[in-house]
Amino acid sequence: MSAAGSLVVVAPVAAFVVLTSVLWPRRPDAVAPLRLAVVRAALVTGVFAVLTVELLGALRALTLPAVAGAWLLFLAATVAAARWRQRRDLVASAAPAARAGTLVGATTGTPASGAGPTTTPASPAGPSGAAEPGAASALGSLASALAGWRARLVAFRRTASRGERLLAGTVGGLVLVELLVALLAEPNNFDSQTYHLPKVEHWVAQGSLDFWPTAIHRQVTIPPGAEYLLLHLRLLTGGDALHNLVQWAAALGCLVAATRVVAQLGGGRRAQLLTAFLLATTPMVALQATSTQTDLVAAAWAGCAGTLALDGLRRRTDVGSLLALGAATGLTALTKTSGLLAVGPLLVLWGVAQLRLAFRPAPADPAGPAGESRNRPGAGVARTAAGSLLVLLVAGVVVGPFLARVTVEFGHPLGPPRLRESIPMERHDPASILVNALRIGHTAFDTPLAPLRSGTAAAITDGAQAIGVDPQDRAITFGREVFPVPAWYPDEDRVAFPLAGSLALLGAVFALARPTRISPAGPAALRAYAVAVVVAVGLHTATIKWQPWGNRLLLYALVAAVPLAGLWLDALLRRRLVPGRRSVAAGLAVTVLATSALAGVLALSYGFPRRLVGAGSVFTTSDWDTRFVRRPQWAEEFRWAAAAVRASDARRIGLVQQNDNWEYPWWLLLRDEQGRSPELVALQSVLPDRPPADPASVDAIVCTGSRPACTKLVPAGWTVEFRGYVGYALPPSR
Repeated sequence: MSAAGSLVVVAPVAAFVVLTSVLWPRRPDAVAPLRLAVVRAALVTGVFAVLTVELLGALRALTLPAVAGAWLLFLAATVAAARWRQRRDLVASAAPAARAGTLVGATTGTPASGAGPTTTPASPAGPSGAAEPGAASALGSLASALAGWRARLVAFRRTASRGERLLAGTVGGLVLVELLVALLAEPNNFDSQTYHLPKVEHWVAQGSLDFWPTAIHRQVTIPPGAEYLLLHLRLLTGGDALHNLVQWAAALGCLVAATRVVAQLGGGRRAQLLTAFLLATTPMVALQATSTQTDLVAAAWAGCAGTLALDGLRRRTDVGSLLALGAATGLTALTKTSGLLAVGPLLVLWGVAQLRLAFRPAPADPAGPAGESRNRPGAGVARTAAGSLLVLLVAGVVVGPFLARVTVEFGHPLGPPRLRESIPMERHDPASILVNALRIGHTAFDTPLAPLRSGTAAAITDGAQAIGVDPQDRAITFGREVFPVPAWYPDEDRVAFPLAGSLALLGAVFALARPTRISPAGPAALRAYAVAVVVAVGLHTATIKWQPWGNRLLLYALVAAVPLAGLWLDALLRRRLVPGRRSVAAGLAVTVLATSALAGVLALSYGFPRRLVGAGSVFTTSDWDTRFVRRPQWAEEFRWAAAAVRASDARRIGLVQQNDNWEYPWWLLLRDEQGRSPELVALQSVLPDRPPADPASVDAIVCTGSRPACTKLVPAGWTVEFRGYVGYALPPSR
């Protein structure tokens, strides 16, 4: 790990913390202002990270010095903004006091200057005081922000009930354990070995974002938003030791966004804690929080969009909020386009609310004749249209460069036909959509009860055939997969969420049918949000084919829906029932929460492919073997082939692999003594305009998967060696 880069890694974190004070909402009626500031700071930091990669990539300058310099400048800018915000708040708070002093002096005949000292309230940016230059200024801004966070934690501890402290303590404990696992475990997600992490290594090796010849199209066609964040860590640290922290931070972002949504919908502290508890103990969330997958990152950005959209239900959206909403939309699209299935309905909800506000009678204007009420619906409509265009423009700035590269390469912004036809539904008749929705629901709500799984699967299969739909139709089923599959066991790619999903479903039903019982303070907003969530789930089942690992693709929808579960549970506990029914309701709630906590603890303890105890524990498994927990038989095969290639002193190495093969181990094993990336070139390419390298131009060849595919590309006279999954080839001179 680079010493200089490791020190600079602190800069993004420090800048984010300082930004929470800079972006603290000025409106006194802002809901959950700290969490709103966190959402805004996360979006600004995320957009800066993305645009930095795009700019440096265009300049072919994706290097440690360039990235480190960018973050240091960003930190300096945030500190300067914090000091400016602090001075401005001090001036704003001093002005009323000065006016009051003048009034007192005028009334009593005493000069204002003799009124005595005035106490000025501390600004959100921190305690008052003169700005200090340099490092002292940075540390002061950081300390002020952290002090504000600590003060709120102390206040919570003083006022929370025992049950609320238990909920918060459980969530905090899970988050800390996830942090431990994320730091201890090496990246070992299957997709990360195939394309998430190899694309980061390609960017580092070439210093740009240009596409490259490859046999794995997902390395260039899948949106790279999460990998852009990983790229910063890779350049700053020289390795992947901190890669898991991106998803861990995204899990925190999901908690922040979901609990703020609850507050916006009228839920109190208990409802917010119940939401955080249900989300944190969901096995899929707990497992992905220690991974290099991308689903939590997409869910976090979509959650930010959701909570910002809800702010527009009661008041006109200002320019800053429009910019933030556009940033959340763009970051979601750049990370996982499926997340837009939730962001889209929420943006529609926001737009409708803004139009309603445009036609609502304005408050009386005291300056007008007899307190005349002024309102110009036409201006309000124009303002909403302009705001919508601004949101789309900002989103386009974030995701546009990637879409432009894909369009130039494949003639379509969504990539080649292979990608456009493999995941999206190819049939959209009502019967096919119904069957797809039932299969997705069956996999999402799977339980360890085999008879229940078999019975419901058989009913879905028979029902599909009865209405003329093949349940294994390739037009509604990914690849060659076959429905059903067991999905209850704690695997980060497949694990179901029957408890959180069922509670979210119940919450949605009651929010639509009886919103007043759930949220007496805001039933209309609750019902509107529930409609948006239901539409998002419906869009997902109508556009995404069923697949065995489809549960993780639903994670963004789960994060959006869990607030409904938290609100419903809180309403259930809040209702005044007769003593017998109250005991039943309380017992049911306690059972649900205990089961949820047990599921989360078991997922972290025995989950796959990172666990705390048992075979494959992060405490007892070596670094290299941890990377191969999913395929332990490949660990020694990769080492064997890489050792032979390195012994041959090969400089330019050819890759032979298929679409789902592991490439990332070669980037680790074939680095030179200084840790520099090897020159790996593909001998196959699925990109029409980027031909593969000539096998005769390389010094050695490494292969994974198929031996016939490897030997087909090896020049005549070369020696080929193969062990199971891995092989290599060397020329006679080596």
